[in-house]
Amino acid sequence: MNSSPDPGAEADRAAQIAAHVRAVTDRLVSFSRDLYDHPELGYREFHAVGAFAAELAAAGISITRGTGGIPTAFTAQLGDPRSGPQVAITAEYDALPGVGHGCGHNVIAASSLGAFLALAPLFDGDTPLPGGVTLIGTPAEEGGGGKELLIQAGVFEGYDAAVMVHPGNRDISAAASSAKRQVVATFTGRTAHAAANPHLGRNALDGAVTAYQSIAQLRQHILASDKVHGVFLEGGTRPNIVPERAVLEYFLRSASIEGLLSLSNRVEATFHGAAQAAGVAVNVAWDAEPIYLPHRINAPLARRYAQNIAELREVQPVSEVPGAGSSDIGNVSHVVPTIQPTVAIGAADIPGHSRERADSTLTADGTRAIVDSAIGLARVVTDVLTDDSLREQAWEAFAEAGEPVRVGDLVPLAPWPEFPAPPA
Repeated sequence: MNSSPDPGAEADRAAQIAAHVRAVTDRLVSFSRDLYDHPELGYREFHAVGAFAAELAAAGISITRGTGGIPTAFTAQLGDPRSGPQVAITAEYDALPGVGHGCGHNVIAASSLGAFLALAPLFDGDTPLPGGVTLIGTPAEEGGGGKELLIQAGVFEGYDAAVMVHPGNRDISAAASSAKRQVVATFTGRTAHAAANPHLGRNALDGAVTAYQSIAQLRQHILASDKVHGVFLEGGTRPNIVPERAVLEYFLRSASIEGLLSLSNRVEATFHGAAQAAGVAVNVAWDAEPIYLPHRINAPLARRYAQNIAELREVQPVSEVPGAGSSDIGNVSHVVPTIQPTVAIGAADIPGHSRERADSTLTADGTRAIVDSAIGLARVVTDVLTDDSLREQAWEAFAEAGEPVRVGDLVPLAPWPEFPAPPA
């Protein structure tokens, strides 16, 4: 039998959550600043995991490190993980090379931590929340697909919802993201003296340049929502040696899984055509980093988040417009109902993946974003745990979007990376 929410109890829990978050605001801001001051790349986030452990230990909560076999993944648990509804709060904490937390993952981490800490007291007392909540630390979102590896390890099994927020330039309850795939094309030719006997050489750089130009031409004839962007990783050693080796790396993005796979075929064809034109060989290697799937929007959960934060922020409704960016939270959204609202920080023209975005997280606006997001996330978690109707609506919306999708259903899974060892 379905239970009906008690409006009085809901209001009381909402007020308690807000009070609990505000009581730890200083800790959350210090935590966010600590991550800002210690930016770490994917799978190297040992300081960040230690910071989480310290904050949770101060609240009497232990963490389990090495979740799913990944050294910088972790979990912490509230309630009973074996019975009743279950919700995952995900946290990201890796940084970008050169710009630090230019995607605001320090705010994501602080918001998720704040929501989790605010929920802890609600599992005590005479009428504790049913079920359980797991804080899942997910490394390497910026490259490496930590959430996808955790999915492969079975970490996201058994949840009724997964929730997190992401900084941005506007408040929106949910927005689509693009699927993303990585490819490396290695062209191999034959060396020769570039002046004395160039006819004996085969120029790998020519093959790579031809491929680069061919893909630039391809961009005229793909969907506006598709993106192909790449760089030269290698292009020869000295001008007087015909280049024997040249390497290109590309990211491909599309609004749909089908679009991504179709685009992949067209891009691979350009590599082989360019190699043939230059008289060189090419090796095309896909998915050294896992495919990122497009975000499957869950409108019931997104609307509930917006309602729960309405007195704090005016949140724009669900947007189905494909986003240009990609995230491995999209992979989670294909196995469990998932939301990732955006929370506005700073001026609307601050670009993502910039030092300006990183610095904006330390402002009063950044503090407000942490507090408001933590309140919104914790409130939607309590709704999922206590409102059978909301859970049913969330799963119905999930099913309407199609069957669950796993990357291994689409392409062969790449071997897991060799994870860095913790610093001595």
